[in-house]
Amino acid sequence: MIRRHFIKTAVAAGVVTGVHPSSSSGATSAAKKPNAKYRAGVIGLGWMGLLYDLADRIPDRFNVDDPNRPTPELDIQRRIYHHQHPGTEGLPSSYSEALWDRPEVDLIAGADRDQKRLKAFGDRYGLTALYTDALEMMRKEKLDIVAVCTNVKGRSFLTVKAAEMGAKAIFTEKPMIHTLKEADEMVKACADRKIPLCCGAISTTHPSFAKAKELVKSGAIGDMVSIEAGAPGAQHQNWAYFLDSQPAWVVGIGDQPRRETGSDEFAGQGIMATQAGQMVHFRKGAPGVRINGSKGEISFDYTRGWTAWQLWQDVATPPGKKRVEMPWPSPQFQFPYGAVYCLDDLISCLDGKLDEPKNSGRRVAMAFEVEVALKQSSKQGGARIELPLADRSLGLNYDWYR
Repeated sequence: MIRRHFIKTAVAAGVVTGVHPSSSSGATSAAKKPNAKYRAGVIGLGWMGLLYDLADRIPDRFNVDDPNRPTPELDIQRRIYHHQHPGTEGLPSSYSEALWDRPEVDLIAGADRDQKRLKAFGDRYGLTALYTDALEMMRKEKLDIVAVCTNVKGRSFLTVKAAEMGAKAIFTEKPMIHTLKEADEMVKACADRKIPLCCGAISTTHPSFAKAKELVKSGAIGDMVSIEAGAPGAQHQNWAYFLDSQPAWVVGIGDQPRRETGSDEFAGQGIMATQAGQMVHFRKGAPGVRINGSKGEISFDYTRGWTAWQLWQDVATPPGKKRVEMPWPSPQFQFPYGAVYCLDDLISCLDGKLDEPKNSGRRVAMAFEVEVALKQSSKQGGARIELPLADRSLGLNYDWYR
């Protein structure tokens, strides 16, 4: 039995307003959505591409390039979204499920080298357009929306190919790329064709981030003085969403050698200045992002759960001006923050309601270059590094499973 869930999300409020499950028994192919405007396909049916909503993680290491890599025990009829995680929104986490649930989108095809995962994808959604060659899938299926959920090595190449083959919108899993050159090619291929590109189902995609930026723009905390973040983290770069100017230079210290997991992401501390003079401080112990203003501050810390966003404003009191915590206007951040919001941003771009996704490829590429530059600075004893970097072969390594 195949279960289909059409979720109507009230993105402005950051909550689900209605879930309408229906089911059909013995179905062998997917019923087409009568009002769908976009044909979609998924490349890479791993954890975020498919498995997140159907299975538990595999804790042991394996070769991610092996077409016979292990696949966990699957429940293709699973109805509980974002299992084993807190939250009441009931949203799917995987890119496949997000596409399947969106009324405007017809999920029609999937590609993976692993036949077990292809079969699970087909069984889950009643699809027969299953491919071991992603380029063949894009050529034959004429996709409007493409989700690139491979490991990092394939993302830039497949994104560029999707753009060249006529995709109207593209989203990828994180991390976006390994090198600056890959980032350049990926962002340019989409920008030249005016294709919205979203890179990673991270917290920045949640509607509460748009509310935070609205507060900053409206002067709720006065003039922006600085931004703080615990790390540059090109995988989770909340800070980049609040910048209005391109990075100009960085200084970094305290980086660490490549870790046993395979990652050499920047592990030190530093500062970055934009061309307009905005300052971003990367310091250990800082929240996910804090925007400091002349008349208040806004802070985001997802470890606080249902009160992740906090707002402080300067108010007049009998003893004098005092900075006090104010109620956070809806929407507040909620778990999960999966691919649903990436897709919503893409569709908002296609509908002319948004200029670019909150976690756009352009912003991720900017944060990536800052992180790479901080590593170069630390390597040179805290030297000031001017941006953009001349050597576009520079980049980052990630944990083995990426």
